[in-house]
Amino acid sequence: MEQRSIIETDRLVYEYVRRDEEGREVGSTRAVDDVSLQVNQGDFIAILGHNGSGKSTLAKHINALLVPTAGTVWVDGKDTSLESNAWDVRQTAGMVFQNPDNQIIGQVVEEDVGFGPENMGVPTKEIWERVEESLKAVGMYEFRKYSPNKLSGGQKQRVSIAGVLAMHPKCIVLDEPTAMLDPNGRREVIRAARALNDVENVTIILITHYMEEVIHADRVLVMDAGKVVMQGTPREVFSQVERLKSLRLDVPQATLLSYELKKGGLPLPDGILTAEELRDALCGLGTGGE
Repeated sequence: MEQRSIIETDRLVYEYVRRDEEGREVGSTRAVDDVSLQVNQGDFIAILGHNGSGKSTLAKHINALLVPTAGTVWVDGKDTSLESNAWDVRQTAGMVFQNPDNQIIGQVVEEDVGFGPENMGVPTKEIWERVEESLKAVGMYEFRKYSPNKLSGGQKQRVSIAGVLAMHPKCIVLDEPTAMLDPNGRREVIRAARALNDVENVTIILITHYMEEVIHADRVLVMDAGKVVMQGTPREVFSQVERLKSLRLDVPQATLLSYELKKGGLPLPDGILTAEELRDALCGLGTGGE
Protein backbone atom coordinates (compact mmCIF):
# COMPACT_ATOMS: atom_id res chain seq x y z
CA MET A 1 0.00 0.00 0.00
CA GLU A 2 1.46 3.33 -1.06
CA GLN A 3 2.19 5.76 1.78
CA ARG A 4 0.15 8.92 1.39
CA SER A 5 1.30 12.19 2.81
CA ILE A 6 -1.32 13.88 5.01
CA ILE A 7 0.77 16.89 6.06
CA GLU A 8 3.55 18.60 4.15
CA THR A 9 5.39 21.81 4.84
CA ASP A 10 7.77 23.36 2.32
CA ARG A 11 10.25 25.95 3.63
CA LEU A 12 7.70 27.15 6.16
CA VAL A 13 8.53 30.48 7.82
CA TYR A 14 6.41 32.24 10.43
CA GLU A 15 7.23 35.62 11.93
CA TYR A 16 5.45 37.24 14.86
CA VAL A 17 5.22 41.01 14.51
CA ARG A 18 6.36 42.88 17.64
CA ARG A 19 4.59 46.12 18.54
CA ASP A 20 5.20 48.86 21.11
CA GLU A 21 2.59 50.17 23.60
CA GLU A 22 1.09 52.41 20.91
CA GLY A 23 0.64 49.42 18.61
CA ARG A 24 3.39 50.50 16.21
CA GLU A 25 5.39 47.74 14.55
CA VAL A 26 8.90 47.58 16.06
CA GLY A 27 10.23 44.41 14.49
CA SER A 28 9.51 40.72 14.12
CA THR A 29 10.54 37.42 15.66
CA ARG A 30 11.03 34.37 13.45
CA ALA A 31 9.29 31.58 15.36
CA VAL A 32 9.48 28.96 12.60
CA ASP A 33 12.46 29.14 10.29
CA ASP A 34 12.55 27.24 6.96
CA VAL A 35 10.90 23.98 8.09
CA SER A 36 10.19 21.31 5.46
CA LEU A 37 8.63 18.06 6.59
CA GLN A 38 6.33 15.31 5.44
CA VAL A 39 3.97 13.25 7.59
CA ASN A 40 2.25 10.17 6.15
CA GLN A 41 -1.25 8.97 7.01
CA GLY A 42 -1.04 6.73 10.09
CA ASP A 43 2.29 8.11 11.36
CA PHE A 44 2.87 8.91 15.04
CA ILE A 45 5.20 11.92 15.06
CA ALA A 46 6.53 13.60 18.20
CA ILE A 47 7.90 17.14 18.10
CA LEU A 48 10.21 18.05 20.97
CA GLY A 49 11.74 21.32 22.02
CA HIS A 50 12.10 23.62 25.00
CA ASN A 51 9.84 26.66 25.41
CA GLY A 52 10.31 29.09 22.55
CA SER A 53 11.66 26.47 20.14
CA GLY A 54 8.76 27.02 17.73
CA LYS A 55 7.06 23.65 18.21
CA SER A 56 3.63 25.03 19.19
CA THR A 57 3.77 27.65 16.43
CA LEU A 58 4.41 24.84 13.94
CA ALA A 59 1.46 22.89 15.37
CA LYS A 60 -0.92 25.83 14.87
CA HIS A 61 -0.08 25.84 11.14
CA ILE A 62 -1.32 22.26 10.75
CA ASN A 63 -4.78 23.37 11.88
CA ALA A 64 -4.67 26.68 9.92
CA LEU A 65 -4.86 28.67 13.17
CA LEU A 66 -1.79 30.41 11.74
CA VAL A 67 -0.84 30.79 8.08
CA PRO A 68 2.77 31.00 6.85
CA THR A 69 4.70 34.24 6.48
CA ALA A 70 6.57 32.40 3.71
CA GLY A 71 6.54 28.84 2.35
CA THR A 72 3.56 26.51 2.15
CA VAL A 73 1.66 24.04 4.33
CA TRP A 74 -0.57 21.39 2.75
CA VAL A 75 -3.03 19.35 4.83
CA ASP A 76 -4.45 16.45 2.84
CA GLY A 77 -3.35 18.24 -0.33
CA LYS A 78 -5.00 21.56 0.57
CA ASP A 79 -3.00 24.78 0.88
CA THR A 80 -3.74 26.15 4.39
CA SER A 81 -3.10 29.77 3.38
CA LEU A 82 -6.28 29.85 1.27
CA GLU A 83 -9.19 30.92 3.45
CA SER A 84 -11.55 28.78 1.37
CA ASN A 85 -9.65 25.67 2.60
CA ALA A 86 -9.76 26.51 6.35
CA TRP A 87 -12.94 24.53 7.10
CA ASP A 88 -11.68 21.40 5.31
CA VAL A 89 -8.26 21.69 6.93
CA ARG A 90 -9.78 21.89 10.42
CA GLN A 91 -11.97 18.87 9.75
CA THR A 92 -8.94 16.90 8.56
CA ALA A 93 -6.60 17.92 11.40
CA GLY A 94 -8.20 18.28 14.83
CA MET A 95 -6.40 20.11 17.62
CA VAL A 96 -6.18 19.33 21.34
CA PHE A 97 -4.64 22.05 23.52
CA GLN A 98 -2.88 22.20 26.90
CA ASN A 99 -5.87 23.17 29.00
CA PRO A 100 -8.89 20.86 28.68
CA ASP A 101 -11.09 23.41 30.49
CA ASN A 102 -10.75 25.72 27.47
CA GLN A 103 -12.10 23.05 25.14
CA ILE A 104 -14.94 21.54 27.15
CA ILE A 105 -18.21 23.46 26.75
CA GLY A 106 -20.98 20.91 27.37
CA GLN A 107 -22.64 20.38 30.76
CA VAL A 108 -22.54 16.60 30.26
CA VAL A 109 -19.66 14.59 28.78
CA GLU A 110 -21.65 13.06 25.89
CA GLU A 111 -23.13 16.45 24.91
CA ASP A 112 -19.66 17.93 24.79
CA VAL A 113 -18.36 15.18 22.53
CA GLY A 114 -21.39 15.57 20.24
CA PHE A 115 -20.89 19.32 19.84
CA GLY A 116 -18.39 19.14 16.94
CA PRO A 117 -20.32 16.68 14.75
CA GLU A 118 -23.54 18.65 15.44
CA ASN A 119 -21.86 21.82 14.16
CA MET A 120 -20.78 19.91 11.07
CA GLY A 121 -24.43 19.03 10.34
CA VAL A 122 -24.05 15.30 11.03
CA PRO A 123 -27.52 13.63 11.37
CA THR A 124 -28.60 13.10 15.00
CA LYS A 125 -28.56 9.29 14.87
CA GLU A 126 -24.98 9.32 13.54
CA ILE A 127 -23.90 11.91 16.14
CA TRP A 128 -24.82 9.50 18.95
CA GLU A 129 -23.00 6.64 17.18
CA ARG A 130 -19.90 8.83 16.88
CA VAL A 131 -20.14 9.95 20.52
CA GLU A 132 -20.30 6.34 21.68
CA GLU A 133 -17.43 5.16 19.45
CA SER A 134 -15.21 8.14 20.38
CA LEU A 135 -15.76 7.82 24.14
CA LYS A 136 -15.08 4.08 23.94
CA ALA A 137 -11.88 4.74 21.96
CA VAL A 138 -10.46 6.90 24.77
CA GLY A 139 -11.83 4.73 27.60
CA MET A 140 -14.40 7.29 28.83
CA TYR A 141 -17.72 5.71 27.78
CA GLU A 142 -18.81 4.90 31.35
CA PHE A 143 -18.48 8.61 32.19
CA ARG A 144 -20.80 9.76 29.38
CA LYS A 145 -23.52 11.06 31.76
CA TYR A 146 -21.07 12.85 34.10
CA SER A 147 -20.59 16.58 34.38
CA PRO A 148 -17.06 17.41 33.11
CA ASN A 149 -16.49 19.31 36.41
CA LYS A 150 -16.48 15.97 38.24
CA LEU A 151 -13.60 14.57 36.15
CA SER A 152 -9.85 14.58 36.80
CA GLY A 153 -7.51 16.51 34.50
CA GLY A 154 -6.51 13.37 32.59
CA GLN A 155 -10.16 12.35 32.15
CA LYS A 156 -11.10 15.84 30.90
CA GLN A 157 -8.27 15.75 28.39
CA ARG A 158 -9.46 12.35 27.14
CA VAL A 159 -12.95 13.86 26.69
CA SER A 160 -11.32 16.69 24.67
CA ILE A 161 -9.66 14.07 22.47
CA ALA A 162 -12.99 12.24 22.07
CA GLY A 163 -14.62 15.52 21.02
CA VAL A 164 -12.04 15.94 18.25
CA LEU A 165 -12.25 12.25 17.32
CA ALA A 166 -16.04 12.46 16.89
CA MET A 167 -15.44 14.80 13.95
CA HIS A 168 -13.63 11.91 12.23
CA PRO A 169 -10.36 13.75 11.52
CA LYS A 170 -7.56 11.96 9.67
CA CYS A 171 -5.03 13.61 11.96
CA ILE A 172 -5.01 14.84 15.57
CA VAL A 173 -2.48 17.43 16.72
CA LEU A 174 -1.89 17.30 20.48
CA ASP A 175 -0.23 20.56 21.57
CA GLU A 176 1.39 19.87 24.98
CA PRO A 177 -1.77 17.94 25.98
CA THR A 178 -0.31 16.75 29.29
CA ALA A 179 1.42 19.94 30.46
CA MET A 180 -1.19 20.57 33.17
CA LEU A 181 -1.66 16.95 34.26
CA ASP A 182 -0.19 14.72 36.96
CA PRO A 183 1.83 11.63 35.89
CA ASN A 184 -1.26 9.37 35.93
CA GLY A 185 -3.22 11.79 33.77
CA ARG A 186 -0.26 12.07 31.40
CA ARG A 187 -0.10 8.28 30.99
CA GLU A 188 -3.88 8.08 30.35
CA VAL A 189 -3.75 10.69 27.60
CA ILE A 190 -0.68 9.22 25.84
CA ARG A 191 -2.19 5.73 26.05
CA ALA A 192 -5.39 7.05 24.43
CA ALA A 193 -3.39 8.75 21.65
CA ARG A 194 -1.37 5.60 20.98
CA ALA A 195 -4.52 3.47 20.83
CA LEU A 196 -6.10 5.81 18.27
CA ASN A 197 -2.96 5.55 16.18
CA ASP A 198 -2.71 1.73 16.46
CA VAL A 199 -6.38 0.83 16.14
CA GLU A 200 -7.98 3.63 14.09
CA ASN A 201 -4.87 4.58 12.04
CA VAL A 202 -5.35 8.24 13.05
CA THR A 203 -2.20 10.26 12.33
CA ILE A 204 -0.91 11.67 15.63
CA ILE A 205 1.33 14.70 15.99
CA LEU A 206 2.37 15.08 19.61
CA ILE A 207 4.01 18.33 20.72
CA THR A 208 5.69 17.88 24.10
CA HIS A 209 8.74 18.44 26.25
CA TYR A 210 8.26 15.21 28.25
CA MET A 211 10.76 12.68 26.93
CA GLU A 212 8.97 9.59 28.23
CA GLU A 213 5.96 10.43 26.04
CA VAL A 214 7.80 10.11 22.75
CA ILE A 215 9.37 6.66 23.23
CA HIS A 216 6.62 5.00 21.17
CA ALA A 217 6.55 7.53 18.31
CA ASP A 218 7.56 6.42 14.80
CA ARG A 219 9.67 9.55 14.35
CA VAL A 220 10.89 12.36 16.58
CA LEU A 221 11.66 15.89 15.42
CA VAL A 222 13.65 18.15 17.73
CA MET A 223 13.19 21.90 17.28
CA ASP A 224 15.40 24.74 18.44
CA ALA A 225 15.14 28.44 17.52
CA GLY A 226 12.46 27.69 14.92
CA LYS A 227 14.44 25.02 13.04
CA VAL A 228 14.30 21.22 13.01
CA VAL A 229 17.78 20.41 14.36
CA MET A 230 17.48 16.63 14.87
CA GLN A 231 15.17 13.93 13.59
CA GLY A 232 15.00 10.16 13.56
CA THR A 233 13.49 7.26 15.47
CA PRO A 234 13.30 7.70 19.27
CA ARG A 235 16.29 5.36 19.58
CA GLU A 236 18.37 7.36 17.09
CA VAL A 237 17.53 10.68 18.73
CA PHE A 238 17.98 9.52 22.33
CA SER A 239 21.33 7.93 21.50
CA GLN A 240 22.65 11.52 21.28
CA VAL A 241 22.50 12.41 24.97
CA GLU A 242 25.09 15.21 24.86
CA ARG A 243 23.45 16.84 21.83
CA LEU A 244 20.05 16.83 23.58
CA LYS A 245 21.61 18.28 26.75
CA SER A 246 23.12 21.09 24.67
CA LEU A 247 19.58 21.85 23.43
CA ARG A 248 18.39 22.04 27.07
CA LEU A 249 16.38 18.83 26.76
CA ASP A 250 16.31 15.80 29.02
CA VAL A 251 16.34 12.20 27.94
CA PRO A 252 14.23 9.35 29.40
CA GLN A 253 15.53 8.25 32.83
CA ALA A 254 16.49 4.76 31.63
CA THR A 255 18.42 6.30 28.70
CA LEU A 256 20.34 8.62 31.01
CA LEU A 257 21.16 5.86 33.50
CA SER A 258 22.41 3.49 30.78
CA TYR A 259 24.43 6.35 29.24
CA GLU A 260 26.13 7.03 32.61
CA LEU A 261 26.77 3.29 33.15
CA LYS A 262 28.27 3.06 29.68
CA LYS A 263 30.53 6.05 30.39
CA GLY A 264 31.59 4.17 33.54
CA GLY A 265 32.75 1.25 31.40
CA LEU A 266 29.76 -1.10 31.05
CA PRO A 267 29.37 -2.31 27.43
CA LEU A 268 25.71 -1.31 26.99
CA PRO A 269 24.04 -0.52 23.64
CA ASP A 270 23.16 3.08 22.70
CA GLY A 271 19.62 4.41 22.87
CA ILE A 272 18.11 2.27 25.62
CA LEU A 273 14.63 3.77 26.11
CA THR A 274 12.85 1.90 28.92
CA ALA A 275 13.63 0.35 32.31
CA GLU A 276 12.77 -3.08 30.81
CA GLU A 277 15.36 -2.67 28.05
CA LEU A 278 17.98 -1.59 30.57
CA ARG A 279 17.21 -4.55 32.82
CA ASP A 280 17.46 -6.97 29.87
CA ALA A 281 20.75 -5.42 28.72
CA LEU A 282 22.23 -5.69 32.24
CA CYS A 283 21.02 -9.29 32.60
CA GLY A 284 22.64 -10.04 29.23
CA LEU A 285 25.98 -8.80 30.62
CA GLY A 286 25.63 -11.11 33.61
CA THR A 287 25.05 -14.16 31.40
CA GLY A 288 27.83 -13.32 28.99
CA GLY A 289 25.38 -12.00 26.39
CA GLU A 290 26.03 -8.99 24.24
